[in-house]
Amino acid sequence: MLKRVVQLSFLLIGGTLGVLFLPQLFSLFSFTSTPLINNPYISAIIGALIFFLLNLFLTSPVVNFVKWMEDRLLKAPIFDLLFGTLGLIVGLSVAFLISFWLGNIEIPIINSVLPTVLFIILGYLGFQVGYKQGDEFLQAIQSAKNVGNKKKESDDAVAATQGNTYKILDTSVIIDGRIADISATGFLEGVLVVPQFVLTELQHIADSSDTLKRTKGRRGLDVLRRLQTDEGPGILITDRDFADVAEVDLKLVHLAKEMSGLVVTNDFNLNKVADLHGVPVLNINDLANAVKPVVIPGEDMHVVVIKDGKEHQQGIAYLDDGTMIVVEDGKFHIGNAVDVTVTSVLQTSAGRMIFAKPKNGRSAKAN
Repeated sequence: MLKRVVQLSFLLIGGTLGVLFLPQLFSLFSFTSTPLINNPYISAIIGALIFFLLNLFLTSPVVNFVKWMEDRLLKAPIFDLLFGTLGLIVGLSVAFLISFWLGNIEIPIINSVLPTVLFIILGYLGFQVGYKQGDEFLQAIQSAKNVGNKKKESDDAVAATQGNTYKILDTSVIIDGRIADISATGFLEGVLVVPQFVLTELQHIADSSDTLKRTKGRRGLDVLRRLQTDEGPGILITDRDFADVAEVDLKLVHLAKEMSGLVVTNDFNLNKVADLHGVPVLNINDLANAVKPVVIPGEDMHVVVIKDGKEHQQGIAYLDDGTMIVVEDGKFHIGNAVDVTVTSVLQTSAGRMIFAKPKNGRSAKAN
């Protein structure tokens, strides 16, 4: 195909040059008065025939040169070609402006030959500069983009501190239900976002054949209805989805990035995934642990021991907020209310654990 194109180009060039130059060439000979010689069609045919003979020798070198150029261009990085083309355009533009100014000088060499030389030199230099310095242009653009991103992150941080941000709820925090109580207190600001894919997952849970799952799903729907009716942050249900992402957790992370928002959850794994992606997380469990009553060693408490502990003669009691208290020698006080003294407090990822011992020693059952 390329060979045919080159041959056709030779014929077109030959015909054009024949029409332009052959009449002047024929004027040097005595047979110029012949009507056929002055006919442009005859001149075009003669020029095409001459170049047809030339293409018998020049077609293969031209085809090889074009293929070599094609290989070079295909292997060159796309941004190098782009910046090289831009440099060529700039170089030719500068050459055009200089040639326009030189046109006012009435010196044959300057206003005829010099513009051509300028177009060749400046066009070549422009292409080379753009082609070889494209990486520096990209770095400059990337630096400017990074500055813009830092400014945007700063603005997002300011918006987050002011509460003007989106808080995206996941399925676990909706089923948990405590988000509704927190919202009602007024401590939670901004807009609560519930993605449609979370609603779909919640609906599947509510329609489950498993009784426990079905109960959890229906409770989650009731929590959403309460969030919509109670005073507090507004509820936004978005249809934005990510068809190329299968996992709901990753969809939440992508949505939080897109909306420059926060993920609200009590799922430990989602918390870690969001941290890896640099997405801020509000964990309801962390909040619950933070607002539990603060106790210090030596403080007295009144608790009811309800069961045995794992270690020998230990008893287990609970505070109203669910904090577990391990009572030394509490086995002898199971089912009874007892005054205890706190000995130590342990904070774990699962929550706070309090160790204590009976204030007045063992009960009578121990003897």
